[in-house]
Amino acid sequence: MQFSSADIHKVLQKHWGYKTFRPLQETIILSILKGNDTLGLMPTGGGKSITFQVPALCYTSGITIVVTPLISLMKDQVDNLKSHRIKAVALHSGMTAKENRLAWELIINGNARLLYVSPEKLQNERFLLELRNLKINFLTVDEAHCISQWGYDFRPSYLNIKKIRKLIPGIPILALTATATPMVVQDIMVQLEFREKDHLFKKSFSRENISYIVRKSDTKIFDVLNILSKTSGSAIVYVRSRKRTKEIAEYLTNSGIPSTFYHAGVDNLIKTQRQNDWKLGKVRVMVATNAFGMGIDKPDVRVVIHYDLPPTLEEYYQEAGRAGRDGLKSFAVLLSSKSDRGLLNRRITEAFPERSFIKNTYEQICNHLHYSIGEGYDSVKEFNISRFCTLFEDQDEKKCRASLRLLGQAGYMQFIEDIEKRSRLKILCEREELYDIKFPNKVTENVLAASLRLYTGLFTDYIYIQESEIANNLKINNSEVYEALQILDKMKVVNFIPRSGLPLIYMPTSREDKTSLIIGKDIYEARKSLMQERTEAVIDYTFNDNSCRVKRMLAYFGEKEAGNCGKCDVCRNNKTTKNKNNVSNVLEDILSFLKAHPEGARFISIQSNINSEKQLLTETLSYLCNEGYIRFFNNLYFFN
Repeated sequence: MQFSSADIHKVLQKHWGYKTFRPLQETIILSILKGNDTLGLMPTGGGKSITFQVPALCYTSGITIVVTPLISLMKDQVDNLKSHRIKAVALHSGMTAKENRLAWELIINGNARLLYVSPEKLQNERFLLELRNLKINFLTVDEAHCISQWGYDFRPSYLNIKKIRKLIPGIPILALTATATPMVVQDIMVQLEFREKDHLFKKSFSRENISYIVRKSDTKIFDVLNILSKTSGSAIVYVRSRKRTKEIAEYLTNSGIPSTFYHAGVDNLIKTQRQNDWKLGKVRVMVATNAFGMGIDKPDVRVVIHYDLPPTLEEYYQEAGRAGRDGLKSFAVLLSSKSDRGLLNRRITEAFPERSFIKNTYEQICNHLHYSIGEGYDSVKEFNISRFCTLFEDQDEKKCRASLRLLGQAGYMQFIEDIEKRSRLKILCEREELYDIKFPNKVTENVLAASLRLYTGLFTDYIYIQESEIANNLKINNSEVYEALQILDKMKVVNFIPRSGLPLIYMPTSREDKTSLIIGKDIYEARKSLMQERTEAVIDYTFNDNSCRVKRMLAYFGEKEAGNCGKCDVCRNNKTTKNKNNVSNVLEDILSFLKAHPEGARFISIQSNINSEKQLLTETLSYLCNEGYIRFFNNLYFFN
C-alpha cells in the first residue's frame, strides 16, 4: 500500500487539528510507511508520538505495536488517544489477569489501532505466540536507547523485541529516542537488526532559544529564590531527594513564589492535581525529582533549575530541554558547589554494591514474597521496599534499589514503581441484568448507580475511579463507598480493583538459588565503567569554564562541528572580557591620537585612524569627556 504526503496530512488534520508537521516528523512518517526500518532522533519536545500515531491510522486494518518502558506514560497516551476517538489498548505487568483478558478481547475484535506494551511483556512466550494471530503493520520502539548496553538506561527486557522480527518476518521497525550518542545509535540498529542503516533521521540537539548556565553556589536554596525572583514564567526545579522537593517548595511558597512538589512517592491523585495546577498556572514552580516531566508538553516553561548535578548529560539534556518548547527565550541553570564532584563519584560506588550483597538481596526478597526455588515465573506481587529494609537489618534502601536495578538488568526480577495507583472498576454483567439484582442494602445500590452516572465505558473496559468522587455525589463516607464496591465485587456484579500505593516485583523467570545467579561483566564492570565515563562528562560540563558548554554537550552527542553558542555563561564571560579589553585598547588609542594632535580632531578623523566599531568609539569618547580626560569644542575633540 502506497501513502502520500497528502494522506498523512489528512490524518493529522482529522485527528489532531494540525495543518502542518513539526520538523522531521513528515520525513520519519513517510519512511516507516514505505516499509523502511527507521531510526528517529528527536530532541525533547520534538513530537515523537505523532511519528507513529499518524502512520498507524493511515492503515485501514491491522494494529501498530508500541513498546514503551513507562507505564504511567503509556496510560496517559492511551487516554489521550481515546479522547481523540482513536482506539488504543495497553498491556503491562501491573495489570490483573482479568484486565489482560479484556484487553485481548478488544484487540482480537478489531477495537484497537495501537497496542502499547511494556518491554517485560515480550519475555512472555505465550504473549509472543498470540501476536502471530494479529495483522501487525509496524513496530514502534520508544525510548530506543534502552535497548543498547551502552545506553544510560539499558533494559535487558528490550532485547526481546527482536523476537517479534523472527515471529513476523518483514515487519518494519520505527525506533525513537531523544538522546543517544553515536555509539548508542549504531548499537540500536544492530540490536533491532535493521535491514538497512541509511534511514536515520536526526535533528540537531541544539536548542538556540535556551541559555545554558552553570552557577557556582554555596547557598543553593537562596540562589534558587534569587533566580526565580529575577525571571518570569513557569519553572521547574529538579532535585535528587524526595524530602528536599517538599522543603524547597515550602520555602519558595513562603517567600512569595507559589510552588508545589512532585516525586514517585506522592499519591497518584495528588500528583495529577499538582501537575494540573502547574500546567494551568495556578502554581508557578514545580519542585520535583526526575519522576516528573516525561510526557509533559507545557510550552511556556521559562526556567529549568537543577539544584543537584544530574548523573548523565543525557538526563540533563532531556530535563533542561523542557524549557522553552514554544521557541521563546528560556534558561537552563545548573547549580554547583565544591562538594558536588565528590557526591557524583560516591554515586558510582552506591550504584554498584558488592555481588554478594546483590545475591543476598535477591534471596531475601524471594523469601519475603514467599517464592520457593522454581516458583514465581511471570508473576507480579506488591513490594513495600521501606518495610522490607526495616525487616532485614543488613539492608539499606539505596543499596537495595541499586541491587534491584542490577537484578533487573540481569533478567532476574524487575522492580516497578511506575504504576497506576487509582482504583479500577468494570461492570461484569449485562446492562439489562442490573434490573434483576437484589441488593443487600440501599447504599450498595446507590453506589452502583452513582458509578454508572459518573463514569462511562464501565461495561467494556476497566475505568479508573475515585471513591471520594462517588462519596461526594452521594453525601456518604469514602469507607461506605469502598465497602459497597467490595460487596458488589463478591456478588460478581463488578470487578473492583482497589487502589494501591505499593510498587511491584515482576518475576520474568522462576526463582533460582542465589549461588546460580550470574551478574556478568557486561552488567557490572562494563556498566560501572560506563557510569564513570558519563560522570566525567558531567564533571567536565560543570567545572570546565574554559570553553563553550553547549559546544561540549553537542560534541558528546556527536555534533563535533558545532560552534560556540554565544549564550552560555562561558561565552558571555568571554564576550564581556573581550569587550573590556576592547574598550581599554580603544581608550588608549584615542588618548594617544589626541596627544599627537593638539589642534584637535573631528570624529571622522578619529574613526579613520582607530580600528573600532562606531558604537564602541562613540561610547568611549563620551566616557573620556565625562571623566575629564578630553574635551569637545566646536565639533573637535582635544586632549586635556
